[in-house]
Amino acid sequence: MITEIDLRYMAIALNEAKKGLGRTSPNPCVGAVVVKNDRVIGKGYHKKAGTPHAEIHALAAAGAESGGATLYVTLEPCSHTGRTPPCCEAVARRGIARVVVGMEDPNPLVQGRGIRYLLDRGIHVTSGVLEEQCRELNRPFIKHISTGLPWVVMKAGISLDGRITYDGRQTGWMTGVETSAVVHRLRDRYDAILVGAGTVLIDDPALTTRLPGRRPGRDAHRVIVDSTLSIPEQAKVLSGESTARKLIFCSVDADTAKSARLEQRGVCVHRVDCDAGGGLDLRQVLRQLGGQGITSLLVEGGAKIHGSMLNHCFYDYAHLFYAPVFAGENGIPLQSGYRSSGRDTAHRLAEVQYRRCGEDMMVSGKLMYR
Repeated sequence: MITEIDLRYMAIALNEAKKGLGRTSPNPCVGAVVVKNDRVIGKGYHKKAGTPHAEIHALAAAGAESGGATLYVTLEPCSHTGRTPPCCEAVARRGIARVVVGMEDPNPLVQGRGIRYLLDRGIHVTSGVLEEQCRELNRPFIKHISTGLPWVVMKAGISLDGRITYDGRQTGWMTGVETSAVVHRLRDRYDAILVGAGTVLIDDPALTTRLPGRRPGRDAHRVIVDSTLSIPEQAKVLSGESTARKLIFCSVDADTAKSARLEQRGVCVHRVDCDAGGGLDLRQVLRQLGGQGITSLLVEGGAKIHGSMLNHCFYDYAHLFYAPVFAGENGIPLQSGYRSSGRDTAHRLAEVQYRRCGEDMMVSGKLMYR
């Protein structure tokens, strides 16, 4: 039976788990809280793949008091040995009397085995507490462990008339400073950012993460889709002192000399096939990114990339920032290449959320495909 107390402490565990957003791939974000006599005696979260899991941090903080306590954990304790020992064994050794689980682990190596291990040792287990919130936190992990593909998110700043630039050949701020702050917080939470060659040629973005105040940000890996290796070797996205990886996806017949020069500078160049429309096969791109442990991908444009992603139903979620301006007919549209025949067949957003960002409006939702 799930109680109000269970909900309260699982909410604390969720807040712990969120501290690991953008830092744990390919592992999930997990938080844990140890409670005894209605008092938190230990808490922790998973900080990075290959390091101790949330339960271990929480148990260490609880120390000798953990005997007879209740452990709240957002994800089922693991039952296998990977880069760290099984957490369920540590839980049992420390004398935990009850474990409250947010969601079962979809990893085929676990999938209920951790819970069964605890039950077999006389530990009472309650599962499914704030399950939807726990699943929402780990959508990237769930998709990646199930399909091998990253969770793909569309992001764009657009005018009221659907343009992402004022002029096809020039850059220019579309949204305001409040939106910029939100975007950098998003970047801080995703494994990688993807843009097309056109975006690099027009905007020359650095794709770094700059958070307000003194809080250190984390640069996501930079991914550029550039079939002909057309972007300048001095582009900002390829420069700088960031330790984030730089990956370029090009066609199999792209310039080999330029490819070699880029690789000498630490840029990873991957050659993939073209699709029927002549563009790079984005499914191959996503497969390769997923194979490298990238579980979440923020796609920042441009129009051809957005259109192709929509056509192939690759987007899982979207964050669209509308600025209260009309950019005019010379601007580049949000997407090119995707068409629909009407409302009944058009792709749409579901579970839509709206948020004011200064004068801008942030529209977010899950992609639903007809």
